[in-house]
Amino acid sequence: MTDKIETDVVIIGAGPVGLFAVFELGLLDIKCHLIDILPKVGGQCAELYPEKPIYDIPGFPMVTGQGLVDNLMAQIEPFHPTFHLSEMVESLESLGTPEAPLFRVKTAENGTTFLCKAVIIAAGGGSFQPKKPPIENIEAYEGTSVFYAVRRMEMFRDKRVLIIGGGDSALDWTVNLQPITERLTLLHRRDAFRAAPHTVEKMRSLVSAGDMDLHLGQVTALVGDAPVLEGAVIRKDDGSTFKVDCDVILPFFGLTMKLGPIADWGLNLHENLIPVDTEKFETNVPGIFAIGDINTYPGKLKLILSGFHEGALAAQRVHRYVYPDKRLTFQYTTSSTSLQKKLGVAA
Repeated sequence: MTDKIETDVVIIGAGPVGLFAVFELGLLDIKCHLIDILPKVGGQCAELYPEKPIYDIPGFPMVTGQGLVDNLMAQIEPFHPTFHLSEMVESLESLGTPEAPLFRVKTAENGTTFLCKAVIIAAGGGSFQPKKPPIENIEAYEGTSVFYAVRRMEMFRDKRVLIIGGGDSALDWTVNLQPITERLTLLHRRDAFRAAPHTVEKMRSLVSAGDMDLHLGQVTALVGDAPVLEGAVIRKDDGSTFKVDCDVILPFFGLTMKLGPIADWGLNLHENLIPVDTEKFETNVPGIFAIGDINTYPGKLKLILSGFHEGALAAQRVHRYVYPDKRLTFQYTTSSTSLQKKLGVAA
């Protein structure tokens, strides 16, 4: 027997943008359930870089990915949202009209069915998985010696670490992990990097000081009886090879994004993104909204702070669907005693 849940809104995706949407909806007395394919809240922030510093969240000179998630969870606690984790939305069916939307949302794993008046898609880029380097037998080392994300920096303390890549993730973790490793080596196929210039400069200064190594080339083979790694064979452009001794390899080749079932929901798509308007961030289907990295519109910036803005405006429109006969009066949390009571901070 499947569960049937009636709620005002279903949010697909429990990353930072989805979590902040809970806050904006809660201020308007709108209840919601969140569904996420990951086993914990936080999206990519918690899954891929929980200890990585983020510098462009307003009001926080620096906050880690997990720190941001923890703060957002504390912020929405007064609204008691319900989370359905390790679940994926299998189907989304429209039962209402453009003026009075109604949706049936069903998950694949537990067969839970939701009836709601609006759906907010905050699924980042959809489901994501790391791109793996084409190295024979690399799977045998995964989880022990090969990792595609840094979830706890302490795992790499006093280890010989080889980082592969030339983008922001590779360079960020190079400068962050270097102080705690026994020896850190960065490998890239060419001496040009796609990361932030100041991070590249920091890496080069570490190399110049002899505090880490930089090699150009590609890994052709792994050395050591799996799953224990002893080193990697590197081939240079001239065809010569050499060995780098390492206990751990961190390949940062980016992520492969997959929309999954979202592609079958009748939404207009543009290059695997969902077009929305910029007044309320609604899709071509009334009552279905898309916020965060999964949407697209002229001038779109893939920043967490942009997703926060999109969630705030989407909530205003959702209110009309949830309370069609109720006039919405805009209020500020700094001066509204009714909003402060909802947040549990009224005197």
